[in-house]
Amino acid sequence: MLLLNLLLALAWMALTGQFDPLNFIAGFALGYLLLRLVHRRGEPMAYFQKAMLVIRFAGFYLWELVLANLRVARAVLSVKPKLAPAVIAIPLEARSDLAITLLANLITLTPGSLALDISTDRSVMYVHTMQAEDFDQVRLDIKELETRVLQVTQ
Repeated sequence: MLLLNLLLALAWMALTGQFDPLNFIAGFALGYLLLRLVHRRGEPMAYFQKAMLVIRFAGFYLWELVLANLRVARAVLSVKPKLAPAVIAIPLEARSDLAITLLANLITLTPGSLALDISTDRSVMYVHTMQAEDFDQVRLDIKELETRVLQVTQ
């Protein structure tokens, strides 16, 4: 289904004669809606469910990214910053290379945090954070991100 959706988006771009990212996104969305309309009722809808999970995940991560930027900006601009840098061990449920790599990259892309290392048995990720007043809260935030990554990658 994804391949068909991509082909519909490319066909849309060819028909409109505009080969830019915004037109591709519009074609992809139109292709998705078209596939949704012609979908047979009895067939499994795994593609459509996964697409909604990816959209929700993107919204969640963008919101977390905005909040992290605001926290870092407040810390940098404050007269007496409350920095509490620490390296925290986060137990992992993810086992696949894709899920671990995606999680590590998303943590590193978030301002104020950096994925440092994975244990050799792949059960623990070590994360550096610049504001770790509450270790348990940092772990909970990363575990929530991991849960959402697992939903998208499985």
